[in-house]
Amino acid sequence: MSADQTANLLYALLFLVLVVSSLVARRLPLAQTLKYALAWAAIFAGAIVLYSFRGVAGQVWEQVKRGINPGTPIRSGHTVRILMSEDGHFHIDARVNGHNVNFMIDSGATTSVMSQADARAANVTLDETGFPVAIETANGMTMMRRAEIGTLDLGGIERKDHAILVSSDAEDDVDLLGMNFLSSLKSWRVEGREMVLEP
Repeated sequence: MSADQTANLLYALLFLVLVVSSLVARRLPLAQTLKYALAWAAIFAGAIVLYSFRGVAGQVWEQVKRGINPGTPIRSGHTVRILMSEDGHFHIDARVNGHNVNFMIDSGATTSVMSQADARAANVTLDETGFPVAIETANGMTMMRRAEIGTLDLGGIERKDHAILVSSDAEDDVDLLGMNFLSSLKSWRVEGREMVLEP
């Protein structure tokens, strides 16, 4: 038995002695004293079980959060994991200059894209000096403006001055993280229904 295990056992015994002595001092009938003692023993055993499975409890809580909001990035060390959404894509809640934006990760997009409304809400400054960029999308040709995100944060993965395109169409509400973000990572991969991002 290690020193830590011995210390834990002594603390447990001292706690039980304290509980039993307090019950004896109250001069309760023997049956009631035993009932209270058993209740305290059950509480103590439950606390030990919860402490022993604290890692598993943390994983269960992460799964609950994912079930409620699949876009919530789950950080494990430096790695960020994203659960596939019902539409078969990977969506992630990110912070753009401190503003919440939900991006779809699209490895088919060369450059990250933000909608006009989200770019305005996140105080993303457009480059008004250059010409608009014509981009072929799934919905046809659209015009976009170059811009930079000052600070992009995805579950602890942070990028400064991230180049993006902002849609010129006010009706366009698509926010995409493209290959210019993915290629800035050490690695990224899909494992089953999860995307794993390694900064």
